[in-house]
Amino acid sequence: MTDREREIYELIAENPMISQEELAKKTGISRSSVAVHISNLMRKGFIIGKGYVMQQPGHITVFGAANIDIGGKPFNSLVQKDSNPGQVRTSLGGVGRNIAYNLSLLGNSVKFISAFGDDSYAKLIQDSCRQMGIDTHDSIVSKEDATSTYLFITGDDGDMELAINDMEIYRHMTPEFIKGKLDVLNHSKLVIVDANLPEETIEAICTQSKAPVIAETVSRAKAVRFKKVLSYIDTITPNHIEAEILTGLSIDPDSEDSLKKAADVFLSEGVKHIIITLGSNGAYFSDGKIYKKVLPLPSKMINGNGAGDALLSGVATGFAKGMSFENAVKLGMASASITLETAQTNNPDLCFEAAKKRAKIKGV
Repeated sequence: MTDREREIYELIAENPMISQEELAKKTGISRSSVAVHISNLMRKGFIIGKGYVMQQPGHITVFGAANIDIGGKPFNSLVQKDSNPGQVRTSLGGVGRNIAYNLSLLGNSVKFISAFGDDSYAKLIQDSCRQMGIDTHDSIVSKEDATSTYLFITGDDGDMELAINDMEIYRHMTPEFIKGKLDVLNHSKLVIVDANLPEETIEAICTQSKAPVIAETVSRAKAVRFKKVLSYIDTITPNHIEAEILTGLSIDPDSEDSLKKAADVFLSEGVKHIIITLGSNGAYFSDGKIYKKVLPLPSKMINGNGAGDALLSGVATGFAKGMSFENAVKLGMASASITLETAQTNNPDLCFEAAKKRAKIKGV
């Protein structure tokens, strides 16, 4: 969509019955030029037929990381500077990929925009996305860098001892790259962005998106990348440590008064929905009208990895289906609960009906 097409599209969105003569006056161009732009918008699928029926956004777009995770666990106590007999496993990961995968499990149409190397790891991720119906065609493919890889070694108890994360490839996701994706960005139901991307790229997405933006803060080191653009964010889901970094407050996760003060800082910055995740203590959420703490739903926990990504995916699905904020949070908590019940990052048993049932949400 060109700048002029976008101007006309937004005027039509405000008044679907506007005439071409009125559009010409408002834009300062001839009626014939308006007709050409409208024809282009119809050809591109933004406008359908007569009466300027607007094409409704049909997908959720995720901008973020896709990793290959390679993990080693020794059979016995880890011996430094030596070869340790053990088990090595490879799996698909990355915050953005995890979220896109969960969104697809929950029944959403998903576009995932990331950066891939020209290698076998990229093929594994892309094939997995294709099988789930996730569109990755707008992603970058770089011949200079390898697909993002997370290499870690744990102790025999499963706790991580050492890791290396090669994520240099995301430097190719520049503001200029985002500028070329504005049609995808602004034709989305929702846009989700994770903090693995460069700060200036996050800023470009948040400031240029016409769709509501949901921010995934990822870690205490990367959460700060959202600090300058809080006023452009619809929903953000930090844990209490990431929330401390973004608000400048010391937060007591056991104190609802402390959590409320933190929520109010986010709201005063322009965030519309704040969800502070509290691990095994649940979550605290607010939109300025509701201030509420919710406990986690019962689950047979096997692995905590990926629960936060599932929570955000459930919340986004709730919004996409027109749920209230509180019900969207409940759906997110249920999605996290289901995800805890597998050794994998994504639980293939997750689906909208299962999450809705566990959340005890009726209707929809």
